[in-house]
Amino acid sequence: MSVRRGFALGAVTVLCADLVAALLIWPPTTVVTGTAQPVSVSVAGGAPAAPAQQEVPPPPDIVPTTPTSVPPPPSKEPEAPKPQGPGTIRLPAGGAAKLVRKELGPGAELPVPENLGEVTWWGAELSSATGASVFAGHVNWKGATGPFAELWTERIGGAVTVVDKAGKSWQYKVSQLITLKKNELPQRADELFGQSGPHRIVLVTCGGRWVGGETGYAENRVVIADPA
Repeated sequence: MSVRRGFALGAVTVLCADLVAALLIWPPTTVVTGTAQPVSVSVAGGAPAAPAQQEVPPPPDIVPTTPTSVPPPPSKEPEAPKPQGPGTIRLPAGGAAKLVRKELGPGAELPVPENLGEVTWWGAELSSATGASVFAGHVNWKGATGPFAELWTERIGGAVTVVDKAGKSWQYKVSQLITLKKNELPQRADELFGQSGPHRIVLVTCGGRWVGGETGYAENRVVIADPA
């Protein structure tokens, strides 16, 4: 801010030779830009004094603020699977079906279930020490996907649970994944579905390319699981 100082001197009058000359000095005035009121400043020893400066308080300390972190919403725990009922099978990804006991059809054909939510069971009992317990199910039916469609995406080590009619649970682990053309299945029937060798369960369904007619799908998916 600019300051302009003005000085005014009065006349010096000599009254007589014996009188001491009197010097009349009008005090200077300070004009501050932006105000119409002059500010009086005292003069000591004949020299003008600097105008008084107002003390400006220091700015308050700026304390950096740390943004408050918002805790993430609590994660939902995965729901526990529903209890498995008697006479059912559950696959690793949760596909489940009702077990229906069947015998081999004419020409030693493996029977297929009548409904999408059913699986036919042929062969060894679950309590047997030898032989294969064979379970056959639909991959789909009338536009709906069946529980055994999961066999096409299973992985080694997946858990399969079978609960018999008495309510006892039997645990198995997937050990083999096999894809065969329909005309190859009869040639390997004894190897896959035979009643000799250690006990195992064998899950079978259709899939692959659709050819229609009595063949339906061109391939079969076979998943073998051993007692856990």
